[in-house]
Amino acid sequence: MENYEIFFEGFISLAEDPRMIIMWIISCLLLYLGISKKKEPLLLIPISMGILFANLPLGELIKLDDSGHSGILRTFQDFGMKNDIFPLLIFLGVGASTDFSPMLSNPKTLLLGAAAQAGVFFAILGSLLLGLTTFFNFGLLEASSIAIIGGADGPTTIYIATRMKELGESLPGINVKDIVGATAVAAYSYMALVPIIQPPIIKLLTTKKERRIRMNYTTDSVSNRTKILFPIISILLVSVLVPSASPLIGMLMLGNLIKVSGVVKRLADVAENSLMNAVIIILGLAVGSTMPGNVFLQYETLGIFIIGLFSFITATASGILLAKLMNLFIKEKINPMIGAAGVSAVPMAARVVQEMGQKEDNDNHLLMHAMGPNVAGVIGTATVAGVLMAIVPVILG
Repeated sequence: MENYEIFFEGFISLAEDPRMIIMWIISCLLLYLGISKKKEPLLLIPISMGILFANLPLGELIKLDDSGHSGILRTFQDFGMKNDIFPLLIFLGVGASTDFSPMLSNPKTLLLGAAAQAGVFFAILGSLLLGLTTFFNFGLLEASSIAIIGGADGPTTIYIATRMKELGESLPGINVKDIVGATAVAAYSYMALVPIIQPPIIKLLTTKKERRIRMNYTTDSVSNRTKILFPIISILLVSVLVPSASPLIGMLMLGNLIKVSGVVKRLADVAENSLMNAVIIILGLAVGSTMPGNVFLQYETLGIFIIGLFSFITATASGILLAKLMNLFIKEKINPMIGAAGVSAVPMAARVVQEMGQKEDNDNHLLMHAMGPNVAGVIGTATVAGVLMAIVPVILG
């Protein structure tokens, strides 16, 4: 009979680890969100297929055999995630596709992006508190990895989670959990669910009168020289103040400089479209493939999603409340809804604000105003990640 077992290896593997079937269901749910509901399909479709591939019998796509030969998705993980290549290339593409003019024309919106970082600190505290319980094995490394979910920033979450995992493996006596995949899926899931999560929070914290506030928009005051100097000065400032954030901010600003320089349109097009699209496919597959059932189906994963949800709510509320506070001291009022766009979900959060503004007043156009805190949120989250990467090794040192 042993000679015939080769024909039943798939069934035997399923019988030995039925968690694979649960992961198939999770993969299908994410595919449903991406395809049927059109929630961040560019991200959720490759991630969900990566999850499916990681949970096929015998794990042919993710295995590493004795001869050193690895499955294609394991190669993607080793090449693009452990070396930080994929998250950094995503930031290059984000920079090339983002207009910083709304933020530069109204620098006050930087504060709204900064306020949203409250979600990051909520996630750190929440993770450490859960780590004190019996069920959740969270320490400072895991808390730092989970933290960026509060800013709804997928690439930065992957970047810092990978770094923290490697740091834990290099320190004697530190037992670090492999939560790279879980944190990434949580971050991208909440990015996809922005249109569902944010509107109730916005309505709860604002009045109808506040939601109808109109804001004048002009970028005439932002010269081409300013647009070109901003990314260069930003890189220099960050490299001096928070050196650990230099890779993320550097690639973001490089992409934007390519765009605003106006002299390398071919490079801008590649960075914004073909390169970014290719990286999204490979990164999504790599992220999903880090989640075989034996890694993903644990108490810690549930904790990550719960903390991520509440930290995302905190980030949204913090931006709105700061905008309301600012209105007490400034003459030209800010529509508090744009504070919700301080999270890093670009441009999804800004679109939500635009749609809600037009429901209240058809002629109220808030998209470009909301893009200011939205971009500031990306910069803020990357900077906070750099701060965490700088201080955590010192604390654990």
